[in-house]
Amino acid sequence: MYRVGIDVGGTNTDAVVLEGKTVLAGVKASTTEDVTSGVIEALEKVIEASGIDRARIAAVMIGTTHFTNAVIERRHMDQVAAIRLGLPSGAGLPPMVDWPDDIRDVVGNHGYQVRGGYEFDGREISPLDEDELVRIAGEIRAKGLKAAAVTCVFSGINDVMELRTKEILQQHCPGLPVVMSKDIGRHGLLARESAAIMNASLLSLADRTVAAFGKALETAGIKAPFYITQNDGTLMAADVVRAFPVLTFASGPTNSMRGAAFLTGIKDAVVVDVGGTTSDVGSLAHGFPRQASTTVDIGGVRTNFRMPDVFSIGLGGGSLVVEGEKGISIGPKSVGYRVRQDALCFGGSILTATDIAVASGKADVGDKRLVAGLDKALVQAAAAKIDAMLEACVERGRISSTPVPVIAVGGGSILMPEKIGDLDVIRPDNFAVANAVGAAIAQISGETDRVFSLIDGRTRESALAEAEAEAREKAIAAGAVAETLEVIEREDTPLAYLPGNATRIHVKVVGEMGGYDG
Repeated sequence: MYRVGIDVGGTNTDAVVLEGKTVLAGVKASTTEDVTSGVIEALEKVIEASGIDRARIAAVMIGTTHFTNAVIERRHMDQVAAIRLGLPSGAGLPPMVDWPDDIRDVVGNHGYQVRGGYEFDGREISPLDEDELVRIAGEIRAKGLKAAAVTCVFSGINDVMELRTKEILQQHCPGLPVVMSKDIGRHGLLARESAAIMNASLLSLADRTVAAFGKALETAGIKAPFYITQNDGTLMAADVVRAFPVLTFASGPTNSMRGAAFLTGIKDAVVVDVGGTTSDVGSLAHGFPRQASTTVDIGGVRTNFRMPDVFSIGLGGGSLVVEGEKGISIGPKSVGYRVRQDALCFGGSILTATDIAVASGKADVGDKRLVAGLDKALVQAAAAKIDAMLEACVERGRISSTPVPVIAVGGGSILMPEKIGDLDVIRPDNFAVANAVGAAIAQISGETDRVFSLIDGRTRESALAEAEAEAREKAIAAGAVAETLEVIEREDTPLAYLPGNATRIHVKVVGEMGGYDG
């Protein structure tokens, strides 16, 4: 049986076929406006290139930038009722208070504050005002709002009010999708609330996107189930994506990092994914991207859901090389996907970073005779500038002074030198489609992140065991094989400000998808 991995990027849609741990074929197709036709083209090309029987495809894994792009471009987002439970506290900072005006207008700026919520020690701030919720439900019907997001102060301690609010809203607005913040964000009221509102605004788009992917596979004659990769490098079933589209936001760079780990067999490294316009840099720990511990900005909105600690610089294969009064500048402007038409080495008229790589002997693409006449001092200075930019971002991506290898992936990684400082640079086979490989090898995960009270005989060890059992149950419910599950993250943070000897425990497990023994 085979696995097909697809990564839908802004420029290219990449696809690979895996048999066990062997990459049979990897192809690139242009990403299309409707996305579906680009996915179909990539599927047909990779099936033809690998020569496999499409009836023997066990599963298709897709990474997509659909939902990130929707937020950044302020498109395809629904208006949402943003309901916060916490009055009288928090009244001075209404929902979406720190959002940019344009995106707040797109989701409607329908903020409501209701009596309820909890103190940090679990005591009620005030009882839940159910009559006010019934009134708000009437407004939701009158305004024709498509979804609601409910955020209770300290719902990580106690989620009863969020659950009750969802029950009341759906009782008075049958069929209304209600997103509860406890299911998405972590501690930190405004960031958790923003994540829930953003998720609610994307539910309709998620429904359409999942349906489009299903149609693309059906059109290609593939009957296998499909999954979508999420921020942490693991898989979500189609129905989960319909409920939590925000969890896919960083799946692009995550897939590249997971693909880099798979193609090299290295579990701890700095990964540099060089595309046509930007380079994404992050650290691998135990084969998975290191997660960000702070709030993450998405389209100008601060959120706090799981995201890899990845940053980007404006350097790629299509970056413009400009000689000015202050010396040579490279990027952030780029010819992007037109590099094969516009770059000098491909017969174009624009000097790009790819031309410098070819002229300096780093890469052998296009026709090197077309860049042979470039000024040697210019080539030398530009190559040194590229190396310095890459060295700076690798040093920023390192998490300790311990020497680790640098894995270069992405079509633009021909820019990478043999060594960066004292670190070896590895460019594996199939490096150009590492993102699709990362999607194809993704596993199923389960995660628990909640506060436990160590009283009445409950010890730290028993709480950790309980959290791990919960995480395992979630992974198995999502389709993982129990025998393959392993714990990849375990954190225990005592909360000195809470009574009852409280501790916050985060456990994450991953395992192979059922029906696949690769």
